[in-house]
Amino acid sequence: MGAASIVLADPKAETLDIEVLRQRFEAHGQGHVFEFWDQLGPEARDALARQATRLVASLPLLIEQRQAAVEGLGAGSELGPITPGEAIPLPEHGGDLARVDAARRRGLDLLGAGRVGLCVVAGGQGTRLGFDGPKGAFPVGPVSERSLFALQAQKIRGLCRRSGHSIPWYIMTSEATDEATRAIFDAEACFGLAPESVRIFTQGMLPAWDFQGRLILENPHRIAESPDGHGGTLMALDNSGILADMEARGVDRLFYYQVDNPMICLGDPVFLGFHEEAQAEMSCKVIRKIDPDEKVGVLAQVAGSPSVIEYTEFSAELREARDPDGGLVHWAGNIGIHVFNLDFLRRMARESARLLPVHASPKRIQSMNSQSNLRASDGANGYKLERFVFDALPWAKRTCVVEVRATEEFSPIKNATGKDSPESCRTELVGCYRTWLEAAGMAPPPGTNGIEIDHSVIDSAEEAAEKGFANLADAGEAILISTRPTGREI
Repeated sequence: MGAASIVLADPKAETLDIEVLRQRFEAHGQGHVFEFWDQLGPEARDALARQATRLVASLPLLIEQRQAAVEGLGAGSELGPITPGEAIPLPEHGGDLARVDAARRRGLDLLGAGRVGLCVVAGGQGTRLGFDGPKGAFPVGPVSERSLFALQAQKIRGLCRRSGHSIPWYIMTSEATDEATRAIFDAEACFGLAPESVRIFTQGMLPAWDFQGRLILENPHRIAESPDGHGGTLMALDNSGILADMEARGVDRLFYYQVDNPMICLGDPVFLGFHEEAQAEMSCKVIRKIDPDEKVGVLAQVAGSPSVIEYTEFSAELREARDPDGGLVHWAGNIGIHVFNLDFLRRMARESARLLPVHASPKRIQSMNSQSNLRASDGANGYKLERFVFDALPWAKRTCVVEVRATEEFSPIKNATGKDSPESCRTELVGCYRTWLEAAGMAPPPGTNGIEIDHSVIDSAEEAAEKGFANLADAGEAILISTRPTGREI
């Protein structure tokens, strides 16, 4: 079928003759990408020719993928028989605490044996948050304003301390964030982690299309492209040599997550333990949805196989269906946290072009598809395409799904204001930290409107109690509090 995604351009690659490129693009109805050629200078011509050379061999496949993706929008009811997914429930929903404890021990054994790596998807920018830079650099600390990367590095340092073993951190960037991310990690000395344990790699790209099925020019010398989605992780892990690095380190389990969720329980031993108990190749965490319109995918059984249906492709009838008690029938919301086995990652990387479909999302895309339209559309004017990592789930021989509490593990930063915003996330972080301190007998003083805990020192209520601090002052910089007005709703 061809390449699964479009790799980043090789600056040393030879470009095809412009007339050959024109003919090949015109043969597929895409000749308009050279509409401005005669107006371009030498550097701009070279840039467009290199990009077109990189894309031209994949044009038939790209056109086919775009058509299938558009046809898939809203097609959840056409996927086959859909029934609710199955998950290991929380104790309040019938889960077994003894089973949880056993899973924790099993997961700690994996960590202690050095068999676990961590992979974060960090290709997004902070544009929607009004932030100029990679989203991983966004300041989230309620008191210190430490970044998402810094907070997660704290958690990794704490995990290494508890497990007694170094844990590799694999950071997937995009074309837009790679250079800045590398610069940040250099400037911050890898946030206190051993440099050899941090590997940064880059995902592939897919072009954007207008509603008429034409490639979009975002400026006169560039075809609009965007990262190929979190599903691109599976190919990028292989193409970048990360899978080989895992094998060399003796790592055969990969804990996967997304950078914008600071509540993440990194390397969660309970989750790892349940994954091992099930002898699963791929596992995922879910939360119990209350609002049918919540923008998370739904874990369901599709034609008898465990699958995640993206919220944009789930029919309204299925989304709003209720059980006799008034709860959602399809309640298991996917939160983008997985565990993969190395052998499964290898198999999926080889077969991603065939096994992982491309999905379309209507978006507002900078467009210059005609000389009369030299601006971005006022609304959605085309489709961005991407792959979803959870589409690998049906291909796993065994899977495991674990229910967790959103209040403890899921508070993503997606929007500038309101729900899933920096302020809502900081509020939940402070609430979590307050609970830990109160459980340890260190209730913050009245008037405290900011609390922040160093996760490399304390990463749970149990650890807060185990430290045995007599008061907050004894904790030093491990616990920061603020009683000054911050202008934040905390």
